[in-house]
Amino acid sequence: MTPVPHAEKVPVISPPHHFQTPTKIITSDDHIRRFRDSPTAKNFLGFIVSLSESIRTHKLSDPCHVSPVTTSIVSILQTLIQSVDQIPPLEQSSRYGNLAYRDWHVRMTEHADSFILQLLPHELNSATVELTPYFTDSFGNSSRIDYGTGHETNFAAWLYCLARLGVIVEEDYQAVVSRVFVKYMELMRKLQLVYSLEPAGSHGVWGLDDYHFLPYVFGASQLIDHKYMKPKSIHNEDILENFAKEYMYLQCIEFIRKVKKGPFAEHSPMLDDISGVPNWKKVNSGLLKMYKVEVMEKVPIMQHFLFGSLIKWE
Repeated sequence: MTPVPHAEKVPVISPPHHFQTPTKIITSDDHIRRFRDSPTAKNFLGFIVSLSESIRTHKLSDPCHVSPVTTSIVSILQTLIQSVDQIPPLEQSSRYGNLAYRDWHVRMTEHADSFILQLLPHELNSATVELTPYFTDSFGNSSRIDYGTGHETNFAAWLYCLARLGVIVEEDYQAVVSRVFVKYMELMRKLQLVYSLEPAGSHGVWGLDDYHFLPYVFGASQLIDHKYMKPKSIHNEDILENFAKEYMYLQCIEFIRKVKKGPFAEHSPMLDDISGVPNWKKVNSGLLKMYKVEVMEKVPIMQHFLFGSLIKWE
């Protein structure tokens, strides 16, 4: 049995530190086993658990500490949302993979260094060599025009690297979920819809979701001990309509209901099964275990993961 991952503090680097361009390393199950048992993997997963705990029982609009860095990340993501409006999809016959996405991706990549420099104190400017590759790989792949949980994991890894630098601190975690991650989801939904991104490595109906995983983890945490919303409440349209704005899990369900036709149990059997779990605490811990096994221990996803001096290959 996989134990439930637990929260861990992120160790902040001490200067002087030599940053390096991160590279892909994982190509085999042996690599996955080595990564799984490493302090690096445990600490990265511990960071995700800490983010999940920071939003526990909170609505998205609840007041929380919002640092200047958090505000800057949100405005960077907002800029990327606006650039979608400036690069309309091309007329083309194929259903998936609008080629205009490549133009959006080029523009995002060109501005990435300057975006990241806005977040760093002067003495950490050299960290862009390491931070930028995580960032530019967070929004999908421009040659395949696809997006999946591997890209979402790179965004989490980028945030983790900012925590390793001390640029994001624990006091920021609630806003990192309720402001930053929510804005990231807004951008990704827009990219998915406007440019018809192909789901990367989708398990078809047997996966949790074609594109995302972490908003379900964070969203289930938000709903722990909720007075009247239970996992089965996802089938109640009034609840979705009234509460999706405040709860990430319900937002995800609402999005799926918009883009997929037919009975929910047929197009989303796993989410349908989860709706039978008695409480959100069980949903949250089950999803964290599943993230570890189905995302962080799968070669097709983790072959794209980057290792450098902040996320070390050990």
